[in-house]
Amino acid sequence: MKTISENRCFGGVQGVYTAASEACHCEMTFGLFLPEAARARPVPVLWYLSGLTCTHENAMVKAGAQAAAAHYGIALVFPDTSPRGEDVADDDAYDLGQGAGFYVNATQDPWAQNYRMWDYVCAELPALIGAEFAVDLDRQAITGHSMGGHGALTIAMANPDRFASVSAFAPIANPSKSDWGRKQLGAYLGADEAAWARHDSTLQMQAVGFDGPILIDQGGSDQFLDLLRPEALAQAMAARRQEAAFRMQKGYDHSYFFVSSFMEDHVAFHAEALGA
Repeated sequence: MKTISENRCFGGVQGVYTAASEACHCEMTFGLFLPEAARARPVPVLWYLSGLTCTHENAMVKAGAQAAAAHYGIALVFPDTSPRGEDVADDDAYDLGQGAGFYVNATQDPWAQNYRMWDYVCAELPALIGAEFAVDLDRQAITGHSMGGHGALTIAMANPDRFASVSAFAPIANPSKSDWGRKQLGAYLGADEAAWARHDSTLQMQAVGFDGPILIDQGGSDQFLDLLRPEALAQAMAARRQEAAFRMQKGYDHSYFFVSSFMEDHVAFHAEALGA
């Protein structure tokens, strides 16, 4: 692991690091905020998964999460959204390839060699962070925005013993029924839609739900609302009697102005679940 930068931030340290990834067969970069409390003891972890076209840096700089995380004594992890490099497969479109990993393990060429973001986020990066930093991996929560909200919800429902809580900002909530999903899941996983189900939070909510609290914020003026299909997930949560809050925020769009407006709420929500 190499240190790219470390900056003092709300009494703690906002770092950027890179390490060779066995899962993705390339160098992967991630951001990690450690609060001052980590000097005394291992601290709980909140994962933030970013959306299409983003890197580790977008949320790290724009989401405004560090102040609340410092207050509650929580570490923040900002993974990248895909493998990167000259030898990594890419596409001319913004919504496929580099910057658009969709948090799946690709099985189709040319993506299968590198695009194993599920393994990277669920196994490899937690092991690295647990070995190198003062974090308590017995207390984890996860959140994300757009494509990252999709990833947060599906990863949490597949790993209920790992995450105390999950939240999302404008998640791609029903990708198997949306143009933001069918294209990517088909490219990465193939034409058999049965293989897509574990990566559709609406279908997973119907099948298994989540043994913990969920918070979802959706902008009422989101320019991508029809692609996100939040109503499908809301209906699935209601039908399952899931412990959850779904909030339609009037006038807000899909941008980081929306995310930063409600980030403090989300960190507080996870802090309560984590006992922080």
